[in-house]
Amino acid sequence: MSMLSAAPKAKAKKVLNKDKPLVFFNRQPSDPTTGAIDTSAIKWNDKTYYVGFDAAGGGAVQGKLITDFLASADPAKIDRNGDGTIGYVLCIGDVGHNDSKARTEGIRKALGTWNGSTDPTVKKEGSVTVGGKKFKVVELEGKAMTGTDGSTWNANAATEAMGGWATKFGKAIDMVVSNNDGMAMGCLQASNYPAGVPIFGYDANADAVEAIGAGKLFGTVSQNVDAQAAGTLQVIRNLLDGLTGADVYTKGFSVPDQYGNKITPEVQYKADQRGLFALNGPVDPSNWKSYTEGNRDAGIKKTNAPKKKVLLTIYNSADNFLSSSYLPALRYYAPLMGIDLTVVQGDGQSEASCLDKFTNLKNFDAFAVNMVKTNSAADYTDKLKY
Repeated sequence: MSMLSAAPKAKAKKVLNKDKPLVFFNRQPSDPTTGAIDTSAIKWNDKTYYVGFDAAGGGAVQGKLITDFLASADPAKIDRNGDGTIGYVLCIGDVGHNDSKARTEGIRKALGTWNGSTDPTVKKEGSVTVGGKKFKVVELEGKAMTGTDGSTWNANAATEAMGGWATKFGKAIDMVVSNNDGMAMGCLQASNYPAGVPIFGYDANADAVEAIGAGKLFGTVSQNVDAQAAGTLQVIRNLLDGLTGADVYTKGFSVPDQYGNKITPEVQYKADQRGLFALNGPVDPSNWKSYTEGNRDAGIKKTNAPKKKVLLTIYNSADNFLSSSYLPALRYYAPLMGIDLTVVQGDGQSEASCLDKFTNLKNFDAFAVNMVKTNSAADYTDKLKY
C-alpha cells in the first residue's frame, strides 16, 4: 500500500458580507433635506458603488421638452381662457428625493417660476414663448403626491389631486407637469381632466410611451432604464470577477468587458460620488416609437460568466417605473451576465418592509440596494457587518 495520499483539496476562501460587492441604485444615498451625498455609505467598502442617472441633467431635459413644445404651439389653443397667462399645476413625487427635486427645479427654471427652492409653495411668476408670443407663467399649485398609506410618487393621489385642481382652477389650467409618468397617467385618470390640456411626465414607461402615440400624453423623458439596469448588473459582475480601479466602471461601459459585452448608451462615471450615471433623452410624438416596450440593448449578449447569486431590494412593489420598466430589464440582463437574481420588494413607506427581507446574506455573493428613504443606507450596511 502506498504511503502517499491524495493532496487535500484547497478550501475556497470564505468572503465575509462586509467585503462583498454592494451597489446602491435608483435612490442615491443622501440627505433628504439638503441632498448631500452620504459619503459613509458610498465608501462602505472598496466594492461599493452607485448606479443611477443624471438627475440634474434630466430635470433640464424635461424643462426643455416643455419649452420646445410651447415654442411651436398655437397660443390661442394653449391659453384656454385668453388671459395672457399660462397656468400649470405640478405633481411632485417626493420633496425629499434628489430626483424629484431635480425635476421640479428643471421645470421651474425652464418656465421662469424658479425662486431658489423646490418647496411646493416657493415659486414666482415666470414667462415663456408660445408660438412666437410671450406669456406670463404661473404655477397655480404644486403638490407632493403622497398616498393615504404614506407612499410617495403615488398615482392615485395624483388622480385625486387632478380632480380637485380641475374643479378649483377650471380654464386657468393650461398645462400639467409631473415628476414622473405614474403620476401623469394618474392625472389622466381623473374623470374631469380637461380634454386636450398638454401633460408631461418623466420615465418613458411603456404605458406613457403608448399614451404619447395615442395623443394623450405630450412628452416624457427617458432615463435610459436599460442602461441603468444593465449598468447595475455590469458593476456587480465586474466586482465579482475581481476587477478593481477604473476597470470597474469602464469594462462593459466605455470598452467591452472580458465577455465582449458593452452597454450601448453613454454612462458617465463621477468619482466623487463613486457613481455611474445614464444620460437622459426627450420622448415626444416625433420619436416615441423607438422607445416602445421590448427594445433591449443589443450590446449585451449571453455570456459564459460563472453563476453568482445577488440579492436585490426594490423600495416599493407598486412603484410604476421600477416595477414596469426597471425590474423587467433586470430580469432580462441578469441571466445573460451569469447573475442569479433574488428580488425582494418593500411597500414604499416602511424601511422595515425591505430590511425584514434583507436576510440570509451569507447565501449571496453581492447585494444591490434600493432604499425606501435615501438616508437609510446605514440600516443595510449595519446588517452586512456580520
